[in-house]
Amino acid sequence: MKIRIGTRGSALALWQADYVADRLRAAHGDGLETERIIYKTTGDNILDRPLSEIGGKGLFTKELEVGLAEGAIDIAVHSLKDMPTVLPPGMVLGAIPVRADVRDCLLTRPGEPIDAPKRVGTASLRRQCLAFERWPEAHVEPIRGNVQTRMGRLHEVGDRRMDVVILAMAGVLRMKFPETHPNVAFLPLNPENWIPAVSQGALAIECREGDSAIIDALQAIHHPETAACVTAERAFLRGVEGDCRVPVGGYATHDRGNLRLRAFVGAPDGSKRVVHTAFGADPEALGAEVAQALLDAGGGDILARLRLH
Repeated sequence: MKIRIGTRGSALALWQADYVADRLRAAHGDGLETERIIYKTTGDNILDRPLSEIGGKGLFTKELEVGLAEGAIDIAVHSLKDMPTVLPPGMVLGAIPVRADVRDCLLTRPGEPIDAPKRVGTASLRRQCLAFERWPEAHVEPIRGNVQTRMGRLHEVGDRRMDVVILAMAGVLRMKFPETHPNVAFLPLNPENWIPAVSQGALAIECREGDSAIIDALQAIHHPETAACVTAERAFLRGVEGDCRVPVGGYATHDRGNLRLRAFVGAPDGSKRVVHTAFGADPEALGAEVAQALLDAGGGDILARLRLH
C-alpha cells in the first residue's frame, strides 16, 4: 500500500509530514510506502498582513483539500489549530496523533528582562490580547512568516527588532531550536493563565470520507485521548464562532476520568478577558457548555463589538 502525503513546504510542516510518515511505516512495516507531495497555500503566499485581515484559518488548508478532492494525495497533514471547525463536504479527520506541548513560548534575547518589553511580535489576536494584558504599554507588532523568520526578528535592527516574539512551544521543540540557537532564550508559559490556541500542539490527518483503506491504516497512529480533548476545544470554538479574527483560547485535559476545559474570550487590546473552566464526559457537550458560559459572562458583547469593526 502506498500513501501520498500532502503538506505545506515550511520546515515545520515538512517535519510534521515526515513524522506522520515515520509513524505509519513503523506501525505497518514493509507493507506500506509513503510519498510526500508539497503544496504552497494562500497563507504561505500572503505574509505582509495578519490572518485576521485575509480570511482566517482555511488559508493554510484549501490547496491541500483540493488535492485530496482531486485524488492527487491520499492524506493531508495539518497543524490542527490551522483548520476551520467545519470541514469541506467529503472530508474527515482520519486520525489525530498524540499531542505535543500545548504551551506558548516567549522568545527573547538571553539575559534581557521581560517585565516591560517595548516591542512584542505576534500575528495572533489571542496572543496580542494576552500580551497587552501582561504588558499594557508594549507595542505589539503583527509579524508573520515561518518559525525561523519570526525568531530572527529578535536580532534585527531598528523598528524590525522585537524584544519578545511569541510562538507555539511545539514548533520550537520540533525544530530543536533550544539546542541550536544559544542566542535566544525560550520561556514556556503556564497554560492555566496564558491559555493556548484551540488544538495547539496537535496534528490532524485529513482524508476523504469513505476512503476506508486509508482510514483503517490511519487508526494505528490515532490517539483517542488527544482526540477527545481537541474535540471539546473545537466544539467551544464553534460555539463562539471563533476563527483567527477573534481573540479566544481553549485547552482541554483529562482529569480523573473526565475532561476539563478551560477557555477564554478577550478584547484585542487586553482590556477585558472572561475565563471559564468546566468538567464533563462528552467532548461536544462540554465545548458547547463552555462557549455558552463565556458568551453569557460578557464574551458575547466583546465579540459583537469586535465584529462591528
